[in-house]
Amino acid sequence: MKNSALIIFQKNAELGKVKTRLAKDLGDQEALAIYEKLCDFTHQVCSQLNVEKYVYYSSFVPDNKPQGPTYRMRLQSGENLGDRMLNAFEDLFQSNFQKLIIIGTDCPEISAELIQKAFDQLDSKDVVIGPAEDGGYYLLGMNKLIPSLFKGISWSSEMVFDQTKSIIEAKKLTYYLLPMLSDIDRLEDWEKMKSLFTSTYE
Repeated sequence: MKNSALIIFQKNAELGKVKTRLAKDLGDQEALAIYEKLCDFTHQVCSQLNVEKYVYYSSFVPDNKPQGPTYRMRLQSGENLGDRMLNAFEDLFQSNFQKLIIIGTDCPEISAELIQKAFDQLDSKDVVIGPAEDGGYYLLGMNKLIPSLFKGISWSSEMVFDQTKSIIEAKKLTYYLLPMLSDIDRLEDWEKMKSLFTSTYE
């Protein structure tokens, strides 16, 4: 899709620094292994999309980065998650992209078809958002830069989606809601999803 890009926000896979809530129950090594599976799955999904892909890493660009002509690697910048996402959107809108979508690497229910649907909705909607069961969101897309969506949000809380949706409505922006999906952050999330996830993608 010309003039469209997918932003993938990805933490560097470092022992003790990813899936810390899972690690409290399963240990750092198992939490890292789960995170690496989620990243691999996310990139399998994204590889099916005919768009430019920008992986924004949290700390550094690793040697074992995803390969392919549609992948570009960059570093996140900013004090908090909102600042980092805003900076990524601003960066790519300044590169003349007209439709941008951001996802993380925590959602084993996401699909290429769902992301494609989000891109398609941006032809007529200002914003597309995919709510997560934990109160956050797994996808956010827009066809113009909207800085207010990243301000005054209680990041890493169950209020993220509701606060974001309130801003969208207060600004009288048009939006499309995707289905609610699950992220994997806690042990109960992993227990619920691991049988489907491991049987399908291992």
